This record gives sequence, C-alpha cells and structure tokens, in this order.
Amino acid sequence: MLIGELSARTGVSQRMLRYYEQQGLLTARRDAKGYRRYGEDSVGTVRHIRQLLGLGLSTEVIREVLPCTIENLGRLDLCPSLVRTLRAELAEMDERIDTLRRNRGALAGYLPGV
Repeated sequence: MLIGELSARTGVSQRMLRYYEQQGLLTARRDAKGYRRYGEDSVGTVRHIRQLLGLGLSTEVIREVLPCTIENLGRLDLCPSLVRTLRAELAEMDERIDTLRRNRGALAGYLPGV
C-alpha cells in the first residue's frame, strides 16, 4: 500500500510515517516510480509504535522493543534483554515521578492552603 493508504488506515500523518521510517521503526520498499510501498503488516507495526509511544518510550527504546511485539496482540515477547530494557525504563519513569512530586511540593509551598 502507498503511504496515503497507510496513513488513512492508521490515523497517523504521512509526515509521521516518514519519521518512523527515518528512525528505523518502519520499513518500506520503493517501487519503480520511487513511491514508498508498505506491506499489510505495516498497519500493525504502526499501531504498536503508537501504543509504545503512548507509554512514554522513546523511539530509540521502541526500535529495540518493536521486534519483540507479537503481531496483532499488542503484547510483547519478553526475552531477557527486553525485560532489562523495560525495567530500566520503569526505573527512569519512577525517578521522574519522584522529581515531579518534590517539585510540586516545593511549588505548592508558595501557595497558602495547598
């Protein structure tokens, strides 16, 4: 399918699809006229990318995680290296949450009754 059809089927802009390709998250072949052609599996791949982005993962981490997705199930095949990566991501998220809580407490301290 052409990029426009993939965009329509996934709700993701063509610009974003090209970005995913640049980041190594999505692959397309070029036809004789130079147009990008995506396989049917690209729809599921884009959905997985969106899901993982929604979880707060970077495209760098998604590039590592994406091969472990189980097609059409929105789940991951938890190989040991993936478990390490996800644990590290969770630890970083916990650290950011703790920092935000401390900052919120400090900021709230300037307001009476908060």
